Amino acid sequence: MAIDRRNLKVLANFCSAAADAMAFTLMRTAHSAFVKETEDFSCQIVTREGLAFANPRQFGAPWYSGIDYAPLLEAFKDYEEGDICITNDPYSGFVATHSPDIHIWKPVFFEGEIACFVVGHIHNTDVGGAVPASLSRSLSEIEQEGLRLPPTKLVSKGEINRFVLDVIRVNVRLPEQNLGDLHAQIASVNVGERKIREIISRFGYQTFLEGVAQILDYAEAQTRSILARVPDGDYFFADYADEDSVGGKPCRIALTLKIRGDEVVLDYTGSDPQLGSSLNMPTGGRDRHPLVMVGLTYVLYTLDTSLLLNAGTLRPARAILPEGSVVNCGRPAAVGMRSLTCAMTQIVTVGAFVQALPNLMPAASPGGNAIVNIKTTSRAGRPVMASIGPVGGGGGGTPAGDGSDGAGGATGFLRNTPIEISEAEVPIRFLRYGLERDTGAPGRHRGGLSAVMEFEISAPETIITARNRNRSIMPAWGVNGAHPGSISRFLRNPGRSDEDSLGNTDVVHCGPGDVIRIVGPGAGGYGDPLSRPTDKVLKDVRCGAVSVASAERDYGVVIRVGRVDEEATAAIRSGHGRPPVPEVITHGVERRAFEATWNLERYDLLTAFLASQPVGWRYFLKHRIFEAVEKASDDRPPVAEEMRMLFETMRIRYALS
Repeated sequence: MAIDRRNLKVLANFCSAAADAMAFTLMRTAHSAFVKETEDFSCQIVTREGLAFANPRQFGAPWYSGIDYAPLLEAFKDYEEGDICITNDPYSGFVATHSPDIHIWKPVFFEGEIACFVVGHIHNTDVGGAVPASLSRSLSEIEQEGLRLPPTKLVSKGEINRFVLDVIRVNVRLPEQNLGDLHAQIASVNVGERKIREIISRFGYQTFLEGVAQILDYAEAQTRSILARVPDGDYFFADYADEDSVGGKPCRIALTLKIRGDEVVLDYTGSDPQLGSSLNMPTGGRDRHPLVMVGLTYVLYTLDTSLLLNAGTLRPARAILPEGSVVNCGRPAAVGMRSLTCAMTQIVTVGAFVQALPNLMPAASPGGNAIVNIKTTSRAGRPVMASIGPVGGGGGGTPAGDGSDGAGGATGFLRNTPIEISEAEVPIRFLRYGLERDTGAPGRHRGGLSAVMEFEISAPETIITARNRNRSIMPAWGVNGAHPGSISRFLRNPGRSDEDSLGNTDVVHCGPGDVIRIVGPGAGGYGDPLSRPTDKVLKDVRCGAVSVASAERDYGVVIRVGRVDEEATAAIRSGHGRPPVPEVITHGVERRAFEATWNLERYDLLTAFLASQPVGWRYFLKHRIFEAVEKASDDRPPVAEEMRMLFETMRIRYALS
């Protein structure tokens, strides 16, 4: 069958449907709520060389649409029919990017030849390690983050390797859940194998191979067409995770976006050094690694929703990832919280494109979606380990309308777990689960509202983990005159005499009667809030999204007895005492205060100094230099001279080169 444009589209749809079938199978047979409800998984069909050419269209994590499995496929040279391979080691090929992510892959043979591979991953609720759910900002070595399997044959010629199952069973906290999810993965790739053989039988082997190559080429051509419409130039943007460690310093992700014709370079020079916490990203320096490219994928799809999402999408792009940095760490760095840092890479990518296309890009999504897990026991003494769902913010306001409420932006693909399921599986009582008023940043198009979750513990020795806690200090930014978002909140026993504000803590010990409340961070708004139509503000107030006080303070809309006071509103909006519209991107006061000291010049000097030192020293030196700058008096020398003196002090004190 000739592959013309029509038949190519038919083939692409067949392949996407096969990936959909894999995803359906996984969702319907998985044991853990984090897979079957939250949908933190991926399924792909990849070429014989490892490039993804088909993904599910509605299910799972879209981060991996352009994934390259080549480093894992190359681990074996002797594939046979019926083989299934497995790994979750982040440093074995840099495909599995933290230990809970179990990746498996299976060759699809047709008449004795490998036609492609069916692959996928799931996030296991727990794979052992130092803390329940395996992940915490506080961990500093990958050995603390649980079981790691190097690339291994899980199934050989149809026979499962019982030793691998035993290794998993004795290393995790809830083995039946892990093994149940693993069998769901096996079922998923088996379905994928069957679907691909049906497709090849329909189209023919050579036509299938040629068509797959053209699917990738077509996605590449689409991407080049999109990039050609972006003005050439270098666009710099940086953003920060609140802390680079427990109680630490801000973690900087810096990006220079270089647009040249129909190609783009994402240069992450200026990002923080490899950290002594688990926020590091194990990319291996691969210049199209999905963790640093997913923001670009989101931008491209925003600009053209007809874009095919596969490895061809990323061919016109490459990333520069400095070795020994937070975006390209080396063993034995902990990497469990890499998803928080990855969310920041997505946000800086959008921020850079905002400068290139200020009237087309949305405001910042929060980048701090708390994944809440509970380890406890039932009244009968049965151990319980479960995820009860993400608690995050909405999407950033857009040129076309308000951001989505409750979930949006970088992690909008994560579904919530219904509280009925959580209460059936976990001995807790939900007090509240919904949307928090006044958390969507004011703008002509407001940011999406944050989610709020509050529940009561009923068993002793209960441990709550809430990974990816962020934006409790520096909020998400707004665009074109809008406000930045609200900060996140994490409280134990709110409103009681023993209330405890937990900040970005991600492991909390609780007992019976303790109450946990989590409010996600807010997304940024888009456009001047004083230009938002008054009827929309009134609707927001009536729906509980905006308070009467915020309507007047932030939008200049006075509401009395459920109606807009037109005269009072006009007086406020007439411009008396109204400040000028700020720059394209609006940051919160916390970030502005931080960058009053840590400006571009200071960061450039720090980056150059740290790059000249051994990787193992960089994180330590960063903290010492931050502390020295914080202690300096107001009567300080020029930045270049001050930093030169600090660097010289460090060299002498620690006998550095």
